Amino acid sequence: MARFTFKEIRDDLWSDFEALFGSSGACGGCWCQSWRVPQGGKLWEETKGKRAHQLTKKLILSNQMTGLLAYEGNKPVGWCSYGPRVVFPRLERMKAYRRDDTEGVWSVNCFFIPKEYRRKGLSRRMLAAALKFMKKRRVRVVEAYPVPPTLDGSKLPGAFVWTGPLSIFESAGFEIVQRLSYSRPLLRLRL
Repeated sequence: MARFTFKEIRDDLWSDFEALFGSSGACGGCWCQSWRVPQGGKLWEETKGKRAHQLTKKLILSNQMTGLLAYEGNKPVGWCSYGPRVVFPRLERMKAYRRDDTEGVWSVNCFFIPKEYRRKGLSRRMLAAALKFMKKRRVRVVEAYPVPPTLDGSKLPGAFVWTGPLSIFESAGFEIVQRLSYSRPLLRLRL
C-alpha cells in the first residue's frame, strides 16, 4: 500500500493545490467552488473556470479555506474539502440536504483524486485524516453527502463520485439521517 501523508490546506500550500488541480481546475473548472456558489445554472456557469480559480486562491492565501491535501512523498495526490456547513450555501438550495439543525455542523463534501491514484484506499484515508483534523478543532457533528452504489450494480465513472462513496462514510461510523431520494443520502457522525 502506498504511503500517504496529509496536510491541512494553508497559504504556503497554494502551489501544491494548484498543481494537483491542474489547468482544468480538477473537474470542469470547479476549483472547489461548486458547494460555495449559492446555486447552479447560470451563476455556476459564470463562476467556474478562471473566476473559481481566483476565488479559491484568495481563500487559501488568506487561510480562510479548510480541507486537506494528500501527498505521496512531496507530490500532492489528493484533495478532501471540509469545513463549516455555512460556507457551503449550495447545500441549502438542495431540498435533499436542507436541515433545520445545522448550527455548528461541518461538512465533508468533495474528494479529488487523479485517476492514477484511485482505487488505492486514498479517499478512505483522507476521510480518516479529515476527521482527526476536525476533532482537533473541536467539531462535534460532521455531515456527508456521498454517492450510493448504483441500483443495477454498474460502476460509476470516478468523476461522478466526487462527494465520496457511501461505503467509506459508513465504515467510519456515519449514519444516514435523511434520505429524500436514493441517490442523495445525508449522513452524520458525532465526533
